[in-house]
Amino acid sequence: MKKIISGLWVVLLSIFSMNAQTNNTKQKTMERALFASGCYWGTEYYMQRAEGVLSTTVGYCGGHVENPTYRQVCTGTTGHAETVEVVYDPEKTDYETLARLFFETHDPTQVNRQGPDIGEQYRSAVFYLNDKQKKIAEKLVAELETKGYDVATEISPATEFYEEREDKHQDYYNKTGGTPYCHGYTKRF
Repeated sequence: MKKIISGLWVVLLSIFSMNAQTNNTKQKTMERALFASGCYWGTEYYMQRAEGVLSTTVGYCGGHVENPTYRQVCTGTTGHAETVEVVYDPEKTDYETLARLFFETHDPTQVNRQGPDIGEQYRSAVFYLNDKQKKIAEKLVAELETKGYDVATEISPATEFYEEREDKHQDYYNKTGGTPYCHGYTKRF
């Protein structure tokens, strides 16, 4: 009887170990990007519809206040930009594809605004997480500039990303059935 129970434990531990390895493998295949292009709802709307995107989260990056609230960020005094965290499968899409979408779904030439939304919190920014992302963002800005665009997009190292805590802000357009009021697609590349 002891041998049977011992054998069952070995089998169970083996299954648990395989599941843990599978989960770790899945986690390793996900990558992140942080984009700010005015109202985060519009950025989220387009990123959610991109192939290979697994999830989006709206929040704030680039500021100097810890755990800012929506109301604090709206004052324009925290230094944060409304930002979307994009989690994607690098086997189905890549950072450059998502960065191109970012530049084509807002006006990267506007300073501290997007459409009717005005203030530093609505600035255009790429918050890069590594040198590869930085180089891709710089390459795309240079490409746009050779096409005559006066790009105002900030390219900065990511600071801590703070998720918006009010659930009503997450997945906004899918919940309300609306479409972005200050974002639209314009082919630029």
